[in-house]
Amino acid sequence: MTPTLLPLYVHPRVDPAAWRAAGNGSGELTVIAEGPVDAELTDAVGRLAKSGVATLGRVDVAFATRPVADLLDEVEGWAGCPVAGVFLDQAPTSPFCLGPIALAIRVARRAGLFTVVLNPGVPTDPLYRELDIPICTFEGSWAEYRRWTGEGALPGDGHLVHSVPADAMATARALLRERRAGWGLVTDRTPPNPYAGPPAWL
Repeated sequence: MTPTLLPLYVHPRVDPAAWRAAGNGSGELTVIAEGPVDAELTDAVGRLAKSGVATLGRVDVAFATRPVADLLDEVEGWAGCPVAGVFLDQAPTSPFCLGPIALAIRVARRAGLFTVVLNPGVPTDPLYRELDIPICTFEGSWAEYRRWTGEGALPGDGHLVHSVPADAMATARALLRERRAGWGLVTDRTPPNPYAGPPAWL
């Protein structure tokens, strides 16, 4: 079974049931939490850790349009929460934007956040492979995933697939395995925010 990476972009105060459901996941589940980091989020992440579920803190790179100082401050902010690392979301793909990403990775590791995942959501410039971190090369709907050729992706990359009908779940999971995804998500949840809660199967 492909390990699951579950973005859970809802605060535990707003939806405690979603966080309890995530705690029922196995060691094959990693949750991505969205800040800001506060006492309630820290407690919820701590409970997940005690149940064997790792958490990454989401950092919105905004396709390298954010001021670097703000980006690094947010990375360091996750060091105050018991997360395993950070999820650099909306990452750029251009080789000319590699510098801020490399710096964010260095700052994360110095802060003890050793797991760093990059999410451009599409295949990226090969130079990003030299960073030696996991890369998500697909993020989109089930219809888009079926049409996707996989060009530019490598075995072990992450694939995040939303809007999967209940009767297509098994097929979607099989396609992730066929495409040799190293980790991923298949969820029935749909836009505008497919990560505002856990999938029905959890």
